Amino acid sequence: MRFDILTIFPGMFDGPLSESILGRAREAGHISVHLHDLRDWAHDRHRTVDDYPFGGGAGMVMKPEPLF
Repeated sequence: MRFDILTIFPGMFDGPLSESILGRAREAGHISVHLHDLRDWAHDRHRTVDDYPFGGGAGMVMKPEPLF
């Protein structure tokens, strides 16, 4: 079984994917996990993947450009 994970923090998954049941399943070849850093597909020189919400307020929203 193949899992593709889109993330802006690929290093965050190293620990959980190498330990516990997932680690044993990967070693046995039952699953494969592919991490994809969204910043690799960003279009600007700062590799920006998030932006401020249009209506204002707190927080950030993901840009559609890295995916489309």
